[in-house]
Amino acid sequence: MKANSDAQNIAAHFTQFLQPVFADTPELKEEVFKIRHNVYCEELGFEPIRPNGMETDEFDEQSMFAMIKHKPSDSYASCVRIVRAANEGELLPIEKYCAAAIENPKLDPRNFDRKEVCEISRLAVRAEFRRRRTDQFTGSATGVISEHSYSETELRCFPFIAIGLYMVAASMAIDSGIRHVYVMMEPRLARSMKFVGIKFEALGTPVEYHGTRGPYYINPDIFLNNLTPGFKSLYDAIHDDLATQLVDTIE
Repeated sequence: MKANSDAQNIAAHFTQFLQPVFADTPELKEEVFKIRHNVYCEELGFEPIRPNGMETDEFDEQSMFAMIKHKPSDSYASCVRIVRAANEGELLPIEKYCAAAIENPKLDPRNFDRKEVCEISRLAVRAEFRRRRTDQFTGSATGVISEHSYSETELRCFPFIAIGLYMVAASMAIDSGIRHVYVMMEPRLARSMKFVGIKFEALGTPVEYHGTRGPYYINPDIFLNNLTPGFKSLYDAIHDDLATQLVDTIE
């Protein structure tokens, strides 16, 4: 009961200070690319510094983007994208770069309708929005939650932005008709997501890919049926906010 109460407090806190934003204009997409450059190029060094200060790649043309805005400062704190592969010749990043890591043939993305698969990727949280001591370690830049700092009974301590980004991605995917979702993530992030009921299924052995990352799978039924009640309220709030922004863009 305490954990659920704490989760309810998180939902209230999130909606008071943070807002999901669907990035569907050139100007908003530029904000996404700037956040990615700040985290992936300047902070983590995963990608080279770009002269224009924006990190982009070949998958952006087939992606949907979202950010989380910090209301008090009116600035964008983080971003995430879902990569789709609905057109002929398009692959998900996991298929192009980490296909060998998928050891579960039944859940290989090639088994499903291409219009119903996507990959969550390029999740990034700006350093200035990870001010707490427990959020200062390097992994928090890409959503990882410190196992040494959080436990199942301390849900009030979860980083709101990291959890919110995955819920934003889930909302975009579900409202876009996606049935099968993939992500390359650190195993400790997958484990910590279970605290809130987001149960990713491991598809294979972790590999070296910007750190130790493994292939994971989830679908809307797994997501919605396992989400804890308190965090379901957070998802509902995020979904309702995003739905009003997405209504005119989803065919």
